Amino acid sequence: MEIDLPEVLTEVTAQFARYEQALVSNDVAVLDELFRKDGLTLRYGIGENLYGYDAIAAFRGARSPAGLMRRTDKTVITTYGRDTAVASTLFYRETTPGRVGRQMQTWVRFPEGWRIVAAHVSIIDEPKS
Repeated sequence: MEIDLPEVLTEVTAQFARYEQALVSNDVAVLDELFRKDGLTLRYGIGENLYGYDAIAAFRGARSPAGLMRRTDKTVITTYGRDTAVASTLFYRETTPGRVGRQMQTWVRFPEGWRIVAAHVSIIDEPKS
């Protein structure tokens, strides 16, 4: 298996950037598009466990658009072959000083394009070192 093929890494990096822009601007249509429309898609959030695309879309549709701005750090995207990737990043919000968010996404290429099939978001106290 080839890891981090340059053209595949470029594709996934672009989709990750598109997701991040949609997240901070609350572009629900793009966020919905980027999650796989499937009952097996899941997202573990800070305060919710969402099983299936419908639950994820309902969460996005009901979420407040306030306070979504953040800065990311230490983003790592690794591709496995031509059709699978994992994206991981830390994020910081001014509204939660001293805390760091962690986000991981599993991306898979389908005929309709790259889609998130699993995501995990958590926030912890920022480590001292």
